[in-house]
Amino acid sequence: MTVIAVIDLGSNSVRMTVSRYHHDGSYEVLARFQEMVRLSTGMGPDKVLQPEAVARTLTALNKFKQALKVYDNDKVEIHAVATAAVRQASNQAEFLIAFKKEMGFELNVLTGEEEAHFDFVGVINTFPINDALILDTGGASSELILVRNKQAVHAVSLPVGAVNISESYLEKDHISAGALFSAIVALRQLFGDISWLRESINMPLIALGGSNRTLAKISRKKEKIQGMAVHGYHLNVGEVALIYQNILKKDLEERKKIPGLAKERGDIIVGGLLPLVELLLFTEGQQVIFSQSGLREGILFEQIAANTGHNVVSPEPAAMTIDTEDL
Repeated sequence: MTVIAVIDLGSNSVRMTVSRYHHDGSYEVLARFQEMVRLSTGMGPDKVLQPEAVARTLTALNKFKQALKVYDNDKVEIHAVATAAVRQASNQAEFLIAFKKEMGFELNVLTGEEEAHFDFVGVINTFPINDALILDTGGASSELILVRNKQAVHAVSLPVGAVNISESYLEKDHISAGALFSAIVALRQLFGDISWLRESINMPLIALGGSNRTLAKISRKKEKIQGMAVHGYHLNVGEVALIYQNILKKDLEERKKIPGLAKERGDIIVGGLLPLVELLLFTEGQQVIFSQSGLREGILFEQIAANTGHNVVSPEPAAMTIDTEDL
C-alpha cells in the first residue's frame, strides 16, 4: 500500500487530497485539505504574483507539509501541480524557487492542455457518460473539453476565471448592468473563437470547480435537500437562471449570507458562475451535472494505473460523496 498526496495550487485556493492505493488499483481517500489563498489577486496586466498573495500561499502550503508528517511511516508519493496563476505569472521562476525552499520538492506547472486532460480523466472515470461538454471554472482560467464516445476530442484552456473576471469587469459590492454586460461580451467573444464549440449544442454540461459546485450547494439548501452528494447533482437551465438572478440582485453582504455559499466566495461568485451561465446560452444546453472529481482525481487515477497496471474501474464511493467546503 502506498500513500499518494496530490496538491493542486490554483488561482483562488490550494487543495490537497491524500489517498492510499493498493496493488489491485483500489484506493481510499484518507484526508482532504484546502485553504483560500487568492494567489492570482492583483496580478494585473503584467501578470505579477503579489508578495502578499505569495506569502498567504506559502503559509497554507506549510500547513499541508505539516499534515503530511502523519504519514511519515508510509511511502508517500507527492504530486504537486500549479495551474493558471503560476502558469501566467511573469515572476514564475522566483515563485518556483520559493515553493521548493518551503516544501522541499518541485512544483509542476501544468499547461492548459494538461489541466484539461486531467479534468477529463477525473470525470470519465466517475461518470457513465458518452457525450458531454466539461467545464472547469477556476480562479484565473476555464477549461473546456468536448467528449464524444467517452473520448476527449477537443479541449481548450481560456484565461478567464472567477477571480480575474471579477477583478477585470465587476464591482465587489452591487454588480451594475454595465459591468456585467462588459464581462458577458468578453466571454461571448472567447466562446465564438472556439471553432468546435458548436459541436456541443444540446449536450449535457458537466461542471467542475468551486464556483460551479457552489451553484449545486445553493440549490440543495434552497430545496432543503439533505444527504444528496454534489457529485452527480443536476439542475436544468431554468433552475440555474433563477439562482443566478437571485445572486445578481444582492450586494456583497447579502451574497455572503446565501445558504450554501461560503462567505469567502461572495465577492467572486458572480464572475465565477458567468462562464457556466453564458456557456449554457451559447450551446443551448438544457442540463448541468456537477462533478466532485476533476484535476486531483485525474492525477491520482493516472498514477494508480501507472504504478499498479490496473485502471480505477470503480472509485471508492466516499471519494465522490464527501462534500468539500469550496472556499
